Amino acid sequence: MVDQLEPMPGDWTRALAIVAHPDDLEYGCASAVATWTDAGREVAYVIVSSGEAGIDTIEPEKAGPLREQEERDSAAVVGVSGVEFLGYRDGVIEYGLGLRRDLAAAIRRHRPELVITLNGDDTWSGTFWNTPDHRAVARAVLDAAGDAGNRWIFPDAGERWDGVRWVAVNGVENPTHAVDVTTGLERGVASLMAHRAYIEALTSEDVATYARDTVERHPREAAPRFGGKPAVTFRLYPR
Repeated sequence: MVDQLEPMPGDWTRALAIVAHPDDLEYGCASAVATWTDAGREVAYVIVSSGEAGIDTIEPEKAGPLREQEERDSAAVVGVSGVEFLGYRDGVIEYGLGLRRDLAAAIRRHRPELVITLNGDDTWSGTFWNTPDHRAVARAVLDAAGDAGNRWIFPDAGERWDGVRWVAVNGVENPTHAVDVTTGLERGVASLMAHRAYIEALTSEDVATYARDTVERHPREAAPRFGGKPAVTFRLYPR
C-alpha cells in the first residue's frame, strides 16, 4: 500500500521562499506558489545569490543581472512581485552566522507564517550529489526561522518575528505533505521557461519541451500518493 501524503496546511496568509539560486524554485515549487497566490495568499522570494556562476558561456558580471531579471519575470508568472537578492557569491555560499543573520533579517522583514526552502540533504533521491550552496542555505533557513523569533539573537537584524509556524522543504526524498497543483501546473511550466538563457546553456533540448517535462514529472509521480492529483511535495517541519 502506498503511503499517502498529507495536505499542506491552508490556514496561513504569508509565505517566504528562500533558496540559493535563480531557478531553484521553478524546478519544483512554482506550481504550488501559483496555486497559493490564486487563493489570495502572499508569497515573496529571497534568493541568496544571483546565480552568476551558473552559465559557463557568460561571464559572471553579465550572467548575474541576466539571471536576476529572468527570476523576476519567472516570479511574476506565478503571482509573486517581491523578489530580493542577497548578493552572496554563487557556488561558494557557506553556512555560518552571517548567513543565519541575513536570513533571520529577511524573515523579520517579511513576517511569514510559512517558510519554504529547497532540499539540503547530501543527495537528490539518494543518487545525485547535492550542491554546497543548497546544503548551506537549507540548513541556515531552518536555523534562521528560530533565530528570527528570539529577540536576543541578532538584535540588530530587525524586530523579532515569532510567527513562523512551519518550514517546508521541497525536493526531498521522503516528503510528508503535498499541494494539489492541478490549476497551477501550466504556470509552473511557464515560470521555468522564463529562465531561457540558463536552460539554453544547460541543454540542447527545446526550452518549452524541457520545461514541461521537468516541471510535470514529479507532480505526476506523486499523484498516486495524493488522491490521483498532480502534487508538489514537501517535508514539513512544524515550529
